[in-house]
Amino acid sequence: MFLNRYFLRSILVLSVCSLAACGGGGSSSPKTSFTSTTPTIPTVTTIEPSIIQIDDVLTVGQSTELILFAPDHEVSNIQWSQTSGEVITFYAAHSKVIGFSPILAGDYSFQVIYTEDNSTEKTLTYDFSVEEVDSLLTARIGHVVIEGSGVSLISYASTNIDGDSVNTDSLRWTQTEGPSVTYTDDDTNGKVAVFFDAPDVEKDTVLRFNVSGTVNGDSVSDDIAILVEHTAQSIETDYRYAPFNEQVADVFLYNSDSPAGQKLIDCVYSTKARYSNSCNFNQTPLIAHVSDSPTVDEIMDRVVISHQWMGDQFKQFLETYDNEHNDFKNLLRATTAIVISYDIRPSFYHPYTGAIYLDPSDLWETPEQRDTINQAPDYRAAFGSDLQFEIPWRYVKNNEYANYYSPISYRLSRTLSSSLYDFASLLYHELAHANDYFPSESWDGFNGTETFLTVVNDLFNNSAIQSDDLQRALPLDENWATGGQNELTKLGQVRFQGESANDTQKAYTMEDVANMFKTEGAPQFYSYSSTREDYAILFDAFMMHARYDVSRDVAVSDQNYDQIVWGQRGREGETQIKPRVKFVTERVLPEYTEAASIIDNLPAPQPFDPNKSWRDNLIMQESVQVDTKGLAANLMKLTKKVDSRLIPKDGEARHGSGRKFVY
Repeated sequence: MFLNRYFLRSILVLSVCSLAACGGGGSSSPKTSFTSTTPTIPTVTTIEPSIIQIDDVLTVGQSTELILFAPDHEVSNIQWSQTSGEVITFYAAHSKVIGFSPILAGDYSFQVIYTEDNSTEKTLTYDFSVEEVDSLLTARIGHVVIEGSGVSLISYASTNIDGDSVNTDSLRWTQTEGPSVTYTDDDTNGKVAVFFDAPDVEKDTVLRFNVSGTVNGDSVSDDIAILVEHTAQSIETDYRYAPFNEQVADVFLYNSDSPAGQKLIDCVYSTKARYSNSCNFNQTPLIAHVSDSPTVDEIMDRVVISHQWMGDQFKQFLETYDNEHNDFKNLLRATTAIVISYDIRPSFYHPYTGAIYLDPSDLWETPEQRDTINQAPDYRAAFGSDLQFEIPWRYVKNNEYANYYSPISYRLSRTLSSSLYDFASLLYHELAHANDYFPSESWDGFNGTETFLTVVNDLFNNSAIQSDDLQRALPLDENWATGGQNELTKLGQVRFQGESANDTQKAYTMEDVANMFKTEGAPQFYSYSSTREDYAILFDAFMMHARYDVSRDVAVSDQNYDQIVWGQRGREGETQIKPRVKFVTERVLPEYTEAASIIDNLPAPQPFDPNKSWRDNLIMQESVQVDTKGLAANLMKLTKKVDSRLIPKDGEARHGSGRKFVY
């Protein structure tokens, strides 16, 4: 996301403030006379490292975790491995906690090798058994977090896939060990998932939770443990002074021997980062400064991850889907790093670090991988709820949704190709932001000692970002030059930036908004979120059309999408929009020399039928004469290819605004 929860609040302040310049107690008592005695020295008990498993009895399919518990020692270089039993899939092998769900009964053995107090290599072993009984209810998945980090715990029942065997109203969550947490919801009864921030601790501390409920009339329950780590690094809570004013995950370089080193992590994803010590281009150069034609391996040197599988999947994506046109490798040259972490939700770009931050939700292939991702809903889901209209959008291909969502309760597997269109459109969007700030024409002009803070502030103060040039040449809002806003821009601030709706805005009907929007130069309502979003949206939709033959629909509807008053497929083909698409594409990806001709020949948009709902307008008659029976047969084939458990994915604000937890 460009205007993410960190950057959204700081952009205006930072553009006018030089942050380099912004940059216990005791008690006493009256003296008294006393008799000198030998003081008693209290006994200090040191807890020696051990492996903890909180489950006394483990059944098939039940989630469990093994915890390397060493609160009084520093442990590093952790490596978990399974030494006996049927092979179990687990992730976070270099973490203090591994979580997994055995699917077969039997005996199992694990070991963990680690370095204790930066000096001695130690090994611990642990054995457990799984009974020949199916687990009816379990909570996933135990893991380690730094104090202050977000946590999501999700319950699953073995009969979820059948639907009505699980009485979700009966679910109860109880914390049974550790400092109390504050849940996102006031009442967690009947909730399949709970969300909270890990409490502050003085040293490694175990939190234990129990979920109980009724499945098929039986009372069942399960325990789950979270290990909370203390961090000595303080958080700068004032958003004006640091890129991250909330705790971020513990991450590492995908390539441990990357020349970028620890400095890259400290600069792009750490609470150590401050604007007063902003990194410079020597410390974290753009990938373009490393190579003007980067290979996948060179890009992976700049990938920072919370879990190994995330980097593996990203590498596989580049190797599989970016080997013809090299779009993503070329676009990545404008970034310093690619951060993929379980706590990033939604994705965003941050110009003060030069990095893109990717939600791994498009990269998982197995439910075990998905288990490692924090599922907390987007905090902006309720923005603009007072408005009487929606302007939904979606990507479509061959009269069918291009993207589908897999409900988490089904625990389905998928291939990387299943999320190709979703992830490709996301990358085109985020990397358009990066190339907006750091276009190819600027790469040779940076002094290595210049900081990102200085460069970006100069760009802001001088309105010298590429998206500013777009507004001067082909403005979306004619009031931009004088600092004003038209009605659609004001509505965009309500819907996407959290501004309160006034009485006039609350009174706008669908027809009012459609009449305003359909003659404008915006392909999508999110264009009015900011001039930066306007720039990126023009690029991502065109690239999806040009590279994948995927079209974008947009309409004006009621809040439930049941009624529409206007809509189009392929709005980028509008006469007033094509010049704006060309302006952006030529600057974001100058290597794409054929783009100008393709843009000139974009077909006119296909209109929606206002007598049909948003969903019913999915199937549109093609402009050429098509045999009706053949079309119907083709559509039936397409429908059969889609798993009935999948949910068609209507577009969110590009960065996830409105994203909710869908069980």
